[in-house]
Amino acid sequence: MKNKLKVYRAIHNLTQEQLADKLNVSRQTVIAIENNRYLPSITLAFKIAIFFKIKIEDIFIYKS
Repeated sequence: MKNKLKVYRAIHNLTQEQLADKLNVSRQTVIAIENNRYLPSITLAFKIAIFFKIKIEDIFIYKS
């Protein structure tokens, strides 16, 4: 699964650390998600989408 987390983070002018603090996760988690090395839980995916006021499918792209 691909994602646009880095793009949305840049649009909102947030560092990885700032976003991690807002989502109550570690900076390493944000880095891993951005680099497609970690798939967030559905709860975290919703948290991210809600934070950016977008739909989940706008940030996470499923490719079979």
